[in-house]
Amino acid sequence: QVQLVESGGGLVQAGGSLRLSCAASGRTFSSYSMGWFRQAPGNEREFVAAINWSGGRTDYADSVKGRFTISRDNANNTVYLQKNSLQLEDAAVYYCATARRPTYYGDNHDQYDAWGQGGQETVSY
Repeated sequence: QVQLVESGGGLVQAGGSLRLSCAASGRTFSSYSMGWFRQAPGNEREFVAAINWSGGRTDYADSVKGRFTISRDNANNTVYLQKNSLQLEDAAVYYCATARRPTYYGDNHDQYDAWGQGGQETVSY
């Protein structure tokens, strides 16, 4: 059974930075794409970033492009999301997720079948 454990969220001032980590177990981590999604109150869960199995390909939502960076460490079964220049609109619960099958890479949350517990991020003035 796949387990994803997130850490690193919290309270940050606008313009600041945070790094989220997501440690995976129970699956051959290096074979699967990973993604980060977020959900703000009253909103649907939205795609933030994705990284393929090797880390050689990444994609971002337009709203975070140039500010967020997704990366992975396959030796330690961990995926990261570095968030810089944080804005009030970035406040949400952030979730990491692993793709349903090794061949999938993309932004469709239905194609991710295991999720972290979610970490609340609050951005203040």
